[in-house]
Amino acid sequence: MTDAPTTPTAASTPAAPTAASAPPAPDASAFPGAGRRVLVTGASRGLGRALATAFAANGDRVVVHYGTRRAEAEETLAALAGTGHALVGADLAAPDGPRELFDGAVGALGGLDVLVNNAAVNTPHPPARTGYDAWTAAWRAHVAVNLLGTAGLSHLAAGRMIEQGGGGRIVNIGSRGAFRGEPDHPAYGATKAAVHALGQSLAVALAPYGIAVASVAPGFIATDRVAHRLTGDEGAAIRAQSPFGRVAEVAEVAAAVLWLASPQAQWSSGTVLDLNGASYLRT
Repeated sequence: MTDAPTTPTAASTPAAPTAASAPPAPDASAFPGAGRRVLVTGASRGLGRALATAFAANGDRVVVHYGTRRAEAEETLAALAGTGHALVGADLAAPDGPRELFDGAVGALGGLDVLVNNAAVNTPHPPARTGYDAWTAAWRAHVAVNLLGTAGLSHLAAGRMIEQGGGGRIVNIGSRGAFRGEPDHPAYGATKAAVHALGQSLAVALAPYGIAVASVAPGFIATDRVAHRLTGDEGAAIRAQSPFGRVAEVAEVAAAVLWLASPQAQWSSGTVLDLNGASYLRT
């Protein structure tokens, strides 16, 4: 006869930290507004480049992460204001990718105060026109980077921030598509919804340590990668989604992320901030 599985008891299962059991959270005003050690994933171009630029201009030291676009990442790095920045490459789809990136970033900066999870896969796979093998491959690729990569880096960053004892910030780049749906990119929408939920769970779990976690949910952003979609009738239709008649600029999203990483934004921990120009409203 085999033993029946036992139910973990309070003595054998570590209790989740609470405001009463965790060390006193650092004073919110003690978290610095500049001079911080910042990791931005997927920073070789587009929004990632704008994020790295904004933090560097703020007086922070930034690790520019890239997956395969080293030359473009080097351009990002070379254009950053200030000194003390670094370049770290890692494949976040690989099981060891998040740890390799984390170790490289901490080694370059001497610690970590702010993590911005920006790297993402977003390839089309419309369900009615995608074969099963391609469909499942697309889902695996999106989950590996958008969700597992984000979760792994967030866990490693949180552990380091707790060890440092000075609080921290984690900001996730989510998407309007998590709420509105992405008919041609369903795995993207689903994984971004999961990223929003992950951020809110971490916000509750990490608050006793002075670590604030938030997400932004941008709509369409003007980047080189999607510039071809902003021409002709398709471009007009995309711009018409917003009553402002345009799409977001990368600097607008970067400014919001910079604020969410600030000392003043601690009370916004757990939020999912819509950045879509009133193109999709939710309550």
